[in-house]
Amino acid sequence: MKLGLQLGYWSAQPPQGVGELVAAAEDAGFDAIFTAEAWGSDAFTPLAWWGRETSRVRLGTSIVQMSGRTPTSIAMHALTLDHLTGGRVILGMGVSGPQVVEGWYGVPFSKPLARTREVVSIIRQVLAREAPVTNAGPHHPLPYAGPGAVGLGKPLKPIVHPLRADLPIWLGAEGPKNVAQTAEIADGWIPIFYTPKSAGMYQPWLDEGFARPGARRTRDDFEIAATCHLQIVENATQKQAVIDGMKPFVSLYMGGMGAKEQNFHHQVFTRMGYGELADEVQELYLSGEKDKATALIPDELVDDMHIIGTPTEVSERVAQWEETGVTTLLLSCRSAAEVRGIAELLA
Repeated sequence: MKLGLQLGYWSAQPPQGVGELVAAAEDAGFDAIFTAEAWGSDAFTPLAWWGRETSRVRLGTSIVQMSGRTPTSIAMHALTLDHLTGGRVILGMGVSGPQVVEGWYGVPFSKPLARTREVVSIIRQVLAREAPVTNAGPHHPLPYAGPGAVGLGKPLKPIVHPLRADLPIWLGAEGPKNVAQTAEIADGWIPIFYTPKSAGMYQPWLDEGFARPGARRTRDDFEIAATCHLQIVENATQKQAVIDGMKPFVSLYMGGMGAKEQNFHHQVFTRMGYGELADEVQELYLSGEKDKATALIPDELVDDMHIIGTPTEVSERVAQWEETGVTTLLLSCRSAAEVRGIAELLA
């Protein structure tokens, strides 16, 4: 199992010390660094910046929001960065949620599975560069001939010859249909809140996708990149402090990251068996009582979602994640010393 450094997306200001983290990951043998985006910093620019400071690690997005760019624009970003970095890009994408898609990007959220399939198809056409890119689907028609069109749209091939036609595309997916489609059309899967206890829930969904005619991968060559926080502590007191510090993030996603009517993260926790808790946390969070919502998060849930413990405990937990089929752990780390310590322990 490989290790990836999850840099995430920026908060109010650009984070400090990222250069040291990236350098430590490169030197310590991490396989990749990943960036994310929400509605502030974008995922591609930091990869371009830090990619110049590295020579070996793969550079992944986890995830690029598909509604923020047209499919051909995403392909242009990926093929450009792939050339600049010598073929190290992993294109991780996802549909985000209706609050962001319709509230930030100003486009419809409906039909996320169909839109995902069209986006992946178009990007693969761009990267293959075998013929002018066309798409007959309703979400991203190429050439466009709908309302407002002047009728001069022309199918085009990219001017630049992509470095890799098989540049890996990983998808963020949460629900049964989305996970199955990911196993069918993608090279990898970036789950959210994947844990050893919940891993069994996903296996039939993945198997359904692998069994579909024309599936791109099999379980043997399909990547699963699970995100978690890994922290080595000395004793139970330190572990409890870390767990308590992680609870606000859990309550945010369980209760506050999305509308009450449609919160995909909330649905994941419900499928994991925390339905009643998720409803209560959401009710408190959306009414402004965030501290009360956070206080409801049980220790065992945080402990399942993340890897926190003594060196022996961490090694055992990492082995459990690997046994479920995870091929890459995307880890959030706070310092270069942590990166080096994790690499040394798991080497």
